[in-house]
Amino acid sequence: MSGGTAAAGGGGLHARHRAVLPSWLALYYAEPIELTHGEGRHVRDADGRRYLDFFGGILTTMTAHALPEVTAAVAGQAGRILHTSTLYLDRHMVELAERIAALSGIPDARVFFTTSGTEANDAALLLATTYRRSNQILAMRNSYHGRSFSTVGITGNSAWSPTSLSPLQTLYVHGAVRSQGPYAHLSDAAFTAACVRDLEDMLGQAHGTVAALIAEPVQGVGGFTAPPDGLYAAFREVLARHGILWISDEVQTGWGRTGDHFWGWQAHADNGPPDLLTFAKGIANGMSVGGVVARAEVMDCLEANSISTFGGSPVTMAAGLANLTYLLEHDLQGNARRVGGLLIERLRAVAAGLPVVREVRGRGLMIGVELTSGEAAGLALERAREEGLLIGKGGRDGTVLRIAPPLTLTVAEAEEGAAALERALRRVQGAVGERHDAGKGAHR
Repeated sequence: MSGGTAAAGGGGLHARHRAVLPSWLALYYAEPIELTHGEGRHVRDADGRRYLDFFGGILTTMTAHALPEVTAAVAGQAGRILHTSTLYLDRHMVELAERIAALSGIPDARVFFTTSGTEANDAALLLATTYRRSNQILAMRNSYHGRSFSTVGITGNSAWSPTSLSPLQTLYVHGAVRSQGPYAHLSDAAFTAACVRDLEDMLGQAHGTVAALIAEPVQGVGGFTAPPDGLYAAFREVLARHGILWISDEVQTGWGRTGDHFWGWQAHADNGPPDLLTFAKGIANGMSVGGVVARAEVMDCLEANSISTFGGSPVTMAAGLANLTYLLEHDLQGNARRVGGLLIERLRAVAAGLPVVREVRGRGLMIGVELTSGEAAGLALERAREEGLLIGKGGRDGTVLRIAPPLTLTVAEAEEGAAALERALRRVQGAVGERHDAGKGAHR
């Protein structure tokens, strides 16, 4: 399409968006784009421009766009029956729950399906607080767990927590951000020991019984930050002495994305699995599925009646089952480890010559590139799009570029994306350097 047609189409839809949707509903880019088609690791916008997708709809298109196995499962089930609710048996729901329970590592596991990660974390908080008869929750600083009233109330990243009101009393623990804060200068072992002392001190200040610790093994919105391996295992030892539950928020880290492990908690497994595990995003490759896995004693503690109208719908369960089957049969965890490792090293080589890049971190295909300012990160987001690459942004001050492609990413596509991001970052470095030089001139 011509530039004039593109501007008219995109601008018109953007104006309509602003007229009927909330002002706080964020859109990427100064001129937002409409994605209309996808195949493999690439998408196209309404103007026909092709992009390499390194964000997957916020880590949700986990395997590939238009994966034939998933689209066939969705179409086949939609042609039979779209909806029944949990009041009726659903073969796909039972089969998917069986597979997730077996993969979870939690003994005597039960699975409850929801429609989102927010709802999954909400349900986990309900289970933990009911089981422990307490509304006190431990959460990590810089965390994000969803946009519902209860999950916003435990989110430790103020940029994503619009209200101080909450049904829960939240106590924030240090340890999820390795490279910043008062313990950043310590060795990994000393860092972990200091964070354990912080946890014990926090528990000494709690009034009554604490219900649970909820933690992302790798913080997503927080900028793909993570503690040293084993930190949550050390926390688990303390929690167990007090009977406190551990909820592992695997909404972004699950299904092998980190490469080294199928679940993020497995990097902290010395003292056993979590009591509850939450998941969502990639399991159904874009269909709306979330859920909670918990040992039966915890899951069955609710005494009131409950159903789910849309959680575990026939279509989304069919999609999840097909997607999980594909992921396991094609060893996408192994691909994330191999290709992700190459991509991280390539990006570190790029960053070595660019002062605007503060750090490159991550595991597998979950990579954060932290820049020196939120302004630089916002500029990099725009420049990457101009180079044909879609990435995300996060971090406490919006300074981190979030890279999380579909897990079928090839070596050639990893190199293509790294080259595009290098071009974008060099343009950002030039712009930042020019402003720095202009600022020095003004102060002479």
